[in-house]
Amino acid sequence: MAAEGTTAPPPPASLPRIVAASLIGTTIEWYDFFLYGSAAALVFNKLFFPDSDPLVGTLLSFLTYAVGFAARPLGALVFGHYGDRLGRKKLLVLSLVLMGGATFAIGLLPTHATVGSAAPVLLTVLRLVQGFALGGEWGGAVLLVSEHGDARRRGFWASWPQTGAPAGQLLATGVLSLLTAVLSDDAFGTWGWRIPFLLSGVLVLVGLWIRLSVDESPVFQQALEQAEARRDEGPEKPPLVSVLRHHWRDVLVAMGARMAENISYYVITAFILVYATTSAGVSKQTALNAVLIGSAVHFAVIPAWGALSDRIGRRPVYLLGAAGIGLWMFPFFALVDTGSFGYLILAVTVGLVLHGAMYAPQAAFFAEMFATRMRYSGASIGAQFASVAAGAPAPLIATALLADYDSSTPISLYVIAAAVLTLIAVALSRETRDRDLARIEDEGRTASEAAPATPARTV
Repeated sequence: MAAEGTTAPPPPASLPRIVAASLIGTTIEWYDFFLYGSAAALVFNKLFFPDSDPLVGTLLSFLTYAVGFAARPLGALVFGHYGDRLGRKKLLVLSLVLMGGATFAIGLLPTHATVGSAAPVLLTVLRLVQGFALGGEWGGAVLLVSEHGDARRRGFWASWPQTGAPAGQLLATGVLSLLTAVLSDDAFGTWGWRIPFLLSGVLVLVGLWIRLSVDESPVFQQALEQAEARRDEGPEKPPLVSVLRHHWRDVLVAMGARMAENISYYVITAFILVYATTSAGVSKQTALNAVLIGSAVHFAVIPAWGALSDRIGRRPVYLLGAAGIGLWMFPFFALVDTGSFGYLILAVTVGLVLHGAMYAPQAAFFAEMFATRMRYSGASIGAQFASVAAGAPAPLIATALLADYDSSTPISLYVIAAAVLTLIAVALSRETRDRDLARIEDEGRTASEAAPATPARTV
């Protein structure tokens, strides 16, 4: 029997199913999101902004890409509120339906040549729906695993939903790479680009079938029962109010921790498709293949980084990744500039491995910052509000810097500045590895101020 106040691990057979449900759903959602980013870099500038200069068209295309990030905080607020009130599972099902439906609809959109200016407007609306859904997806997916898992291996198990990002990138890039390889440029630009968007409809059905089969988080159910027992003491404050009152420092830490992770990822995986093809003279197919290979390695190393965070702590692994990505940016662009496929693979792969050192412990790190009845809201707000300042403008800023300076140096300095911000934020945070997610902090104390629970680790 688990000691009182510690999280009992679920039966051995249930945890892999829970991890699979979170991973598959997250993979599909990131597939939808990244598919848009890749299409924005490759074809949307011609299909929806044909009257613009090619580079200006790319900027406008990335602007609609950034709009999805602008909707993420709203998704984080809405899904976080109801996820903390109703449970993680219900909201995860809704986010998957919204994301998949919007992506499928993009595959049916008429282009500028057919309906004129209405085409980019419709594209932007659907992108907003994508961003809203993704804003609620991440927090629920990582919490469902974190709150089910064995506390001693929480970093490892919670890192698996994080592999949904490279898995989605891998799937989206792989489908696009295959289509660009077998179709002519005219065929791909005319109708081939629609195929991966329409494929999302099939993937969503698979994801729903798996996600509906899992149970609600036992930690959340326990917290809900305790909240019901305290109902006589007065109505419970909305999760957002509690987060901003008791966890504002943790929200700021989470936002700062996201800066280098988010900016570097979109520079390495989205902007690189523009830079490699326009400045380094690399073909579209070659750039896609490099991202494809790098994403495969990224997928493999994330659980390893998560397991390492269980042994040495979340902060040391995160700090290693932030410092590494800052140091790598000048070599990254130098390797891309060679035009060599091998060096391009090396640049992307090393960058994504270092990114994984931040991304892997992030799930457990953020979950461990917040009390259960405000955890969905706190983790989602910290992660998604940062994305507006980080990932959303990253391809735009990088493309604009390239257009103004015709050099990768300002872009490298941009990522390095983000790395410095992340190093400061994580260095100022407290280690969370030994916190018990089932512990309910007193209302007047933040998670970082509460005395840590008796460690649920074996020595």
